[in-house]
Amino acid sequence: MSHLFTAENAISLLTLTLMEIVLGIDNIVFIALLTQRLPEAKRKPARQIGMALALGLRLGLLFTLSWIMRLTQPLFTIMNHGFSGRDLVLLGGGLFLIAKSTHEIHNKMEGDAHEAEGSRKPASFTSIIVQILILDIVFSLDSVITAVGMAQHLEVMVVAMIIAVGVMILSASAVSNFIHRHPTMKVLALSFLLLIGVLLTVEGLGKHVAKGYIYFAMAFSFAVELLNIRMRKPKKTAVLSVMTEPPTVPERGTRN
Repeated sequence: MSHLFTAENAISLLTLTLMEIVLGIDNIVFIALLTQRLPEAKRKPARQIGMALALGLRLGLLFTLSWIMRLTQPLFTIMNHGFSGRDLVLLGGGLFLIAKSTHEIHNKMEGDAHEAEGSRKPASFTSIIVQILILDIVFSLDSVITAVGMAQHLEVMVVAMIIAVGVMILSASAVSNFIHRHPTMKVLALSFLLLIGVLLTVEGLGKHVAKGYIYFAMAFSFAVELLNIRMRKPKKTAVLSVMTEPPTVPERGTRN
């Protein structure tokens, strides 16, 4: 047991936890966007179930490391490229994410022109949970393989996973509310998921893309949109003050 309490493991735990939190952002955004299609009373339970599934899948995959390692072995070859089980999962998840993000962007941009937001039929609770489960499997597999490559001890991986998912659970509600308050942020979040879907598809086809560039672009776009939101606030406040200000009535007896 004493071999776990070393400086090397402490650094591995900190690094892996931060990495898992970054990788979990995609999971949070996807769950936040999907649960917004549910009635308000069902959104929080759906988020909690989604996060519980994320943690359960991650821990379950960690305890089947031998099976995870076999997933990286080629199953068949097409055009001199061997496809492994991991490649197929990433490819399927990436295509699903691209299709889902494109569909949601279409509904957001075109649907609002034909029907009011409040008149749209709420989504089924079961269908939302199934969709969350599908992407949880993809994100969890990618997360666990990253953890195996960064840490040597299973205990370190488990603790890092629990901390990272705990942060995800605490921030999921705030992220969901923030996206709900700002419609432009919802479109930006869907664009992020579309980008992640392309990244997963490319990795599933055997091409490596440095994720640092992707996350930098996402962070830069998010910062620009925050500035846009901040700049729009004074204008909205000024318009509201003009609309709510009572009209001035001239006093009786006064002459022009």
